Amino acid sequence: MTTYAFLQHYWWFLISLLGGLLTFLLFIQGGQSMLFSLSKTEDEKRLLVNVLGRKWEYTFTTLVTFGGAFFASFPLFYSTSFGGAYWVWIIILFAFTIQAFSYEFQSKPGNVYGKTTYRSLLFINGLLGTFLLGVAVATFFTGSDFTVGKGNITNIASPVISRWGNAWHGLEALACPRNLFLGLTIFFLARTQATLFFINRLKHEVLENRSHKYLLYNAIPFVVFFLAFVISILLSEGFAVQDDGTVYMEKYKYFNNFIDMPVVGILFLLGVMAVLYGIIASILKQPFKKGIWYTGAGTVVTVTMLLLIAGYNNTSFYPSSTDLQSSLTIFNASSSEFTLKAMSWASILVPIVAGYIFIAWRALEKKKTDMDDINSDSHAY
Repeated sequence: MTTYAFLQHYWWFLISLLGGLLTFLLFIQGGQSMLFSLSKTEDEKRLLVNVLGRKWEYTFTTLVTFGGAFFASFPLFYSTSFGGAYWVWIIILFAFTIQAFSYEFQSKPGNVYGKTTYRSLLFINGLLGTFLLGVAVATFFTGSDFTVGKGNITNIASPVISRWGNAWHGLEALACPRNLFLGLTIFFLARTQATLFFINRLKHEVLENRSHKYLLYNAIPFVVFFLAFVISILLSEGFAVQDDGTVYMEKYKYFNNFIDMPVVGILFLLGVMAVLYGIIASILKQPFKKGIWYTGAGTVVTVTMLLLIAGYNNTSFYPSSTDLQSSLTIFNASSSEFTLKAMSWASILVPIVAGYIFIAWRALEKKKTDMDDINSDSHAY
């Protein structure tokens, strides 16, 4: 493997890892989607808002980093997807933007809209943010309607490299059942992890007991939709790439990727087992309160491995359903070797940032949160 190829694989691994971390941190959105159902009184709503509000920046920062890493390492994907499927990305961006000011403004003096308005916006973020991110990522396996012509860059009249094939600009992904499977998987996973987080962090017997019930309500559809998505992609044709760059359809491509990369396959299974253990133990072994850590770690590993089989082993990570040869791979969509090498030095800072997040998390969560903590906190939402 050449240095350039190594860097392309290295950056796809980092993006996959960021995708796994982002999926875990979406438990914040999952909790927001249950603000009006899990809590029944104002004190309960306020407690949930504040325990989630201490973490919302982590999800937002990881999402921005995920998009930024794509822009820097695989700019052709960024311009093709964000510039073509822009309706999906605009809605996702809107959903996460309203989250930022909804936490900050709901308890400010002079709030003429009322707390319910801002909490409703948090609910919208929890619903749309999780579901549409899942739908968007599912197109890595199912394909999108676009064409790429790099030669167009020299066309003075229309120097457009990528063109979208329809007027829906990404919303057509909602018509594919497999995309919906992953969208619903991420939505119910986020809610499942949110209940585990509440069980772990809250010192409130009523909310803890209610969270155990909601854990079961959300875990069952999560498992169903997850199995539906995984089975559907493993048994379907995938977008394979020959040594000369030619893209073709290969039967059971993603299943074959697990076979060809056994370490990835084993880690995927271990991740799934960790997720299921965290859920089952929390249901059957009450008062087991560490389920969020098993499920969270398993989520990071599982999603990372899924994204690796989407881009490794001569696979197109952003396939075109319109023109196979327009499909994007880690080789034809990446930045130059110089750019990837320069960014790789900057990526050394990632463990430092991760360490900071870990230390900050521990500092904020030294003990369980109850209403006394919220009432005594001058910065409470």
